[in-house]
Amino acid sequence: MKDLMNLISPKLAIAPVSVPDNTAQVGQVIDRQGFDSLTYVIVSGALVDADATFTTLLEEGDQANMSDAAAVADADLIGTEALASFTFADDNKCFKLGYKGAKRYTRLTITPANNASAGLISAIAVLGFPALAPTANPPA
Repeated sequence: MKDLMNLISPKLAIAPVSVPDNTAQVGQVIDRQGFDSLTYVIVSGALVDADATFTTLLEEGDQANMSDAAAVADADLIGTEALASFTFADDNKCFKLGYKGAKRYTRLTITPANNASAGLISAIAVLGFPALAPTANPPA
């Protein structure tokens, strides 16, 4: 049986938001405890400004408050932050970025530049390979 639903737990990283300027959208801290994999899925909606760019950064740490946050080394990424970043030409698309590092906590940030209009974005963190399955539905 090809059951993925009971082997993942999606967590809200960045709630759907209309970004009217260049304010960085700092995601929620994601706790990997009990899961062996993590992939962020980033979704763009309408991106109105004709020269806007949206740069993705993934940070990791051992502290729940991310007081020890550091940028994730490229060797600990599956894919690249560049491939998970996007521009005004990427309306209504999905992007993904995986994490294979050893830290317990991660946080995704998307930073717009040259954005003076409402750019719609959101992101979820998909935790996988749980220590205990099936995972809760709805997700905890």
